[in-house]
Amino acid sequence: MSETRRTTLTRCLLALTVLALAAAAPAAALAGKPAVPPKAHPETAGWDDLLKGDLSNADYPKEVWSQEGGVLTATKDQNLWTKQTYDNFILDLEFKTAEGTNSGVVVHCSDTGNWIPNSIEVQIADDYSKEWSSKPRTWQCAAIFGHLAAKENKVVKEPGHWNRMTVTCKGPMVWVMLNGKQVTEMDMRKWTSAKKNPDGSDIPPWLNKPVAELPTKGHIGFQGKHAGAPIWFRNLKIKTLPDD
Repeated sequence: MSETRRTTLTRCLLALTVLALAAAAPAAALAGKPAVPPKAHPETAGWDDLLKGDLSNADYPKEVWSQEGGVLTATKDQNLWTKQTYDNFILDLEFKTAEGTNSGVVVHCSDTGNWIPNSIEVQIADDYSKEWSSKPRTWQCAAIFGHLAAKENKVVKEPGHWNRMTVTCKGPMVWVMLNGKQVTEMDMRKWTSAKKNPDGSDIPPWLNKPVAELPTKGHIGFQGKHAGAPIWFRNLKIKTLPDD
């Protein structure tokens, strides 16, 4: 090979190396940054536990909530709340229902003493029970309670089986993934009425604040033994997201 060709080849290889490094830099910068919303339930290794083992970072009635062996449950219909407030985050968890369970994961709660109109509730329900299967779709599992039904019903497993749920909150957007399916997507800005949903359906009267006016930062909560049936949670993990 002539010296000229060798020099040209060397320069080409150097140029290709520079281009490859330049292309890899953004990918490296994004490494560890989850997609929003996630395309699948996320790998949560290295994420923060939402709750400490002794529940010392939560507000809750001590005689109602307990966590043993990593499983969180309640004996009455009273909520547990994080002491910390969150705005942009991905919350990943597992839950198990019993026959007739009606519970929920609550986000953006600005008033834990009057939480129902001051938060977003991601519904958890036994959609196979006669009671809840006959209710409006906005009352069924993975719905934004009273406001937006999941795109598909009965994605929740039958009672006694663990389900996986990922709730993503970014600005005014809320996404819910249940058992591998992205079933709910809410743009809070569209809910400008406290009486009618954007599709014209009625909002329950106790949800008397327009969702569009709710803060997008607040406590995360879990509804207890509502409607007389238990609920169990485990593997509660959270990843905070940048504001941009």
